[in-house]
Amino acid sequence: MNDISQAVITPVWRGSFILSSGKNQAQIRDTQPTAENYGALDAKTFAAVEADALFDEINHAQTRVGQSVLYRSIARPVSDAALLQSKQEALRELESNPELLDALEKYIKRMALDETSLYHLLYGEFAGGFTTDDPRDKAGKERLEFGGYGYRQFIDGTGFVVDMVDQAEALPTPTSDYLRTLVQALRDFARTHTYSLMHGPIYVSEGKFLTRTEKSRLPVPRFRPSVFKWPFISLFLIFMAGLLFFFESTLSELGASYIGYGVLILLVPIIPIILQAVSASDRDSVIYPLQKLFRHSEDLARAIEALGMIDELLALRRHGHSIPGDSVLPEIHMNERHALVASAARNPLLVRARPDYVPNDITLDNDKRLLIVTGPNSGGKTAYCKTVVQIQLLAQAGAYVPAAQARVIPAEHIFYQVPDPGQLEESMGRFAHELKQTREIFFSSTSRSLVVLDELAEGTTFEEKMTLSEYVLKGFHQLGATTILVTHNHELCERLQQEQIGDYLQVEFDSDQPTHRLIPGVSRISHADRIASALGFSKEDVASHLASLQE
Repeated sequence: MNDISQAVITPVWRGSFILSSGKNQAQIRDTQPTAENYGALDAKTFAAVEADALFDEINHAQTRVGQSVLYRSIARPVSDAALLQSKQEALRELESNPELLDALEKYIKRMALDETSLYHLLYGEFAGGFTTDDPRDKAGKERLEFGGYGYRQFIDGTGFVVDMVDQAEALPTPTSDYLRTLVQALRDFARTHTYSLMHGPIYVSEGKFLTRTEKSRLPVPRFRPSVFKWPFISLFLIFMAGLLFFFESTLSELGASYIGYGVLILLVPIIPIILQAVSASDRDSVIYPLQKLFRHSEDLARAIEALGMIDELLALRRHGHSIPGDSVLPEIHMNERHALVASAARNPLLVRARPDYVPNDITLDNDKRLLIVTGPNSGGKTAYCKTVVQIQLLAQAGAYVPAAQARVIPAEHIFYQVPDPGQLEESMGRFAHELKQTREIFFSSTSRSLVVLDELAEGTTFEEKMTLSEYVLKGFHQLGATTILVTHNHELCERLQQEQIGDYLQVEFDSDQPTHRLIPGVSRISHADRIASALGFSKEDVASHLASLQE
């Protein structure tokens, strides 16, 4: 039984649901890219742009599934412009409809209180006994182990789902397609077979689980999630009363009625043993099979996903309101080539810690596809590049960005290459190692890619570096990918400028101090002496140290 319309849900859902169908509960950061499994961001880029910290910065989600959905939006950003536009439409509806916002806030807050009870049901192990203790991690495998037979977890977990659907029915119906689809998915879950089993009653017939409408008219055993089986206990008490009456009426004339009480005393301790045996049978033949059925239910996974996606929207709204200064939902456009244009953009990770953070404009569009950033160290080149990528990630998560205004065409690939001497492969020097990374990025890039390269062709001669850097950058330019190069090599810039290739920004300094503002031009100066002096390793410091050794 599944009445959910696929035509309605197709534009909203991702490739796989957050809810795990395996025996282990999904963790919030499970969607982090790995070397073998990644989306628009590879593992090295994910680490280089501090995507984990970006998630922590914007994470205002209240539910576990909401945090998982939000993390996935950062770790595996979507490139579907229509989906992002729909998500933004939902955020704008929350801003313009206080009644809907308040209802959803209260709904998510209520669901967050009991959400863990569902995971205890789906992923718990039940060790038996009459006690139900707190879950314990089992051998570090993220398995939840409880005392008891799972009755309490079954009642609480199914009760959470029933309450989730009942409360969704009372929500106002949104007008935006994205939000309306999510609320409707929660409501539609009430018409599924999984929900009927969770709502109960459940009947067990020949190893199958039936709802009230599915069972035949013949008597069928009903599953009751309780260790106290009152029909059994009632029959047992009747039997004991009959036995006692027999001994008192039959043996009283022999003066042996006390035997009935003795038999009663011997039989009473058998009751808990029988109840535990019946409960163990319930756990193994009913609760565990239902647990597996629920974990594999796509309908339940979709409903929980909808809950998380609503929580994500509320979290994105909270983050947008928490940004000091200007924040905006970027305009999302679709095109065959990537673009990112923003005015007064600030770094998402530094904007709160540093209220005086100097904003910069970003112009990466069809006319300005190759940008080369030059200037001395500590001037803000890396911060600028990270700002570009982090704003791109926020935009592709459907989030607000710290800028006065912004326009974005989603990127299908985002690459950020940084020198990585600590990860050299065996029998491969630094030059070959970094060149291999650049090669992988180049052959994976398209015209809808955003590529940041922190220096090129390190570890070789100057002439070889010049030649290789030139043809690599021309290759990216011809490919059409948005490419940013951070370099100290002003000679390379001069070669490219002669062919009118690229745009150029340099770090601005005022009285030898960086302003952290990027201005047009190519820097031909070095502040190596200033930095060495600040570190106590200037030419004079070396000479002074050597002189002290000779004294």
